[in-house]
Amino acid sequence: MSEEKESKKPEESVVESSEKKEAPKPATPRPVAARPRPTPRKPAEPKVLPPSPKEPLLESYRKQIEEQFDKDLIQEAYVNQAGEHTPTFVINSAKWFKMAHFLKETDGFQFDFVQNYSAVDYETHLEVVLHLYSLERNETVCLKAKLDRDKPEVETLSQVWKVANWNEREMYDLLGITFQQHPDLRRILLPDNWVGYPLRKDYEPYDEGV
Repeated sequence: MSEEKESKKPEESVVESSEKKEAPKPATPRPVAARPRPTPRKPAEPKVLPPSPKEPLLESYRKQIEEQFDKDLIQEAYVNQAGEHTPTFVINSAKWFKMAHFLKETDGFQFDFVQNYSAVDYETHLEVVLHLYSLERNETVCLKAKLDRDKPEVETLSQVWKVANWNEREMYDLLGITFQQHPDLRRILLPDNWVGYPLRKDYEPYDEGV
């Protein structure tokens, strides 16, 4: 009998200790320190580039052009410093042919080589861009003209530079620009039944898999 009583004592003490043990209290959350708001960055000040060494050449060109044409011909004139300091003229599109012919045939200009002839869609308008080079004077110039996006038309330069023929056909094909008096204005890359102009910003392909 005494052995049975003694064997029960450990079990009773375990039960009693478990009943007396209190449940752990939930941990008190630590206060989170408020993060400081980031200081707004100041807008970067635009870089002021030093005057281009081609500024005098640009002004010389401008003066001679304005003596030959109306003063409203040139809409904008600047030196494109990112483009190898190229004198650049944005002109009235109605004088596109006359201005190009002047730049090629006039002494002091003699831009007889077409480096690049292309067009760009700016969504509000289209723009034809002509980069010329003078082999005799080792100088470059850029000519631009803005066109109505709904009805982009400008005179052909194929009579001034024969190579312009294919450039203009490509712009007609991919951007829908009509070059007046062009001798053979038809698609050059896409079939005649192609819908739309792939280089326009709003172009949506008929077949998305193509």
